[in-house]
Amino acid sequence: MNKTAIHQKMLPGVMAAFAADALALSVHWVYDVSRIKERYGRLDTLTAPEIAMFHKNRQKGDFTHYGDQMLVLLESLGHCNGFDLADFAAQWQALFDNYDGYLDGATKKTLAGFQAGRSPSKAGSDSTDLGGAARMVPLALFYAHDADAFIDCARQQTAMTHNHPFVLETARFFALAALETANGSGPAAAIRSAAEQLPSESPIADLVDKGLASAEKETPQAISGFGQACDITEALPGTIHLIARYPEDLKTALIENIMAGGDSSARGILCGFILGIHHGLEAVPRNWLEEMTACNKIKTLTGSM
Repeated sequence: MNKTAIHQKMLPGVMAAFAADALALSVHWVYDVSRIKERYGRLDTLTAPEIAMFHKNRQKGDFTHYGDQMLVLLESLGHCNGFDLADFAAQWQALFDNYDGYLDGATKKTLAGFQAGRSPSKAGSDSTDLGGAARMVPLALFYAHDADAFIDCARQQTAMTHNHPFVLETARFFALAALETANGSGPAAAIRSAAEQLPSESPIADLVDKGLASAEKETPQAISGFGQACDITEALPGTIHLIARYPEDLKTALIENIMAGGDSSARGILCGFILGIHHGLEAVPRNWLEEMTACNKIKTLTGSM
């Protein structure tokens, strides 16, 4: 598949990932699922974060801090016509000048590393949050024609803020899964194929297997069982569960994701990425895309406008 063709395959995944983050904003890091249901019923539209206390300065259609950073990566890629770690690091730091969104632990530690004079490859935290790997999604538009470059850039952008082996291996895993999906494998088959390319002793492979094995469970039960939090050990199998349970229904996958509570942004970004590649842009509700605050900017940066 040539560069233009692979770009067109990856584009719906990137758009779905951004939409997933915007959808998650309203309930991101709300762990009490009964509270979500009581306030919204079944939440299927972009909504202001009325009960998501960590995002009180955001509005309907905005992103969480994960989506904001993913957009910075996309902007850097467009500015440099490819991945440049130094440029991404500079733009990433500029995002947090007078930032009125949430600063998580990985961000604070990485900013402190930069302030201490460390380079972009040395400033990263030791966070094991899935969000660091999830941010790699826009790289697919520039590097999916070259698997080695895609994986290398995915690991570099992840390490800048989440320099932990688990998160780096997860970034590599989702790059592989995205490539398998673009080449025609169904979502679950793509996940299995990517997992087979991990080292046999990899803890990531074990987490993927747990997610795949949960496909018959109801989503609230599965994600509650894994844990709703940000850590790879909880969020990764939850993400795999969503992909394996709803391989033919992106919309339902992303709604069920946010109704399950917790770190629904990181799970949603990666679930949307894989299912978006598989289904194409028509699977993403148009109102989710059009109501994103940054919709036109993203269309321009991705060449889809």
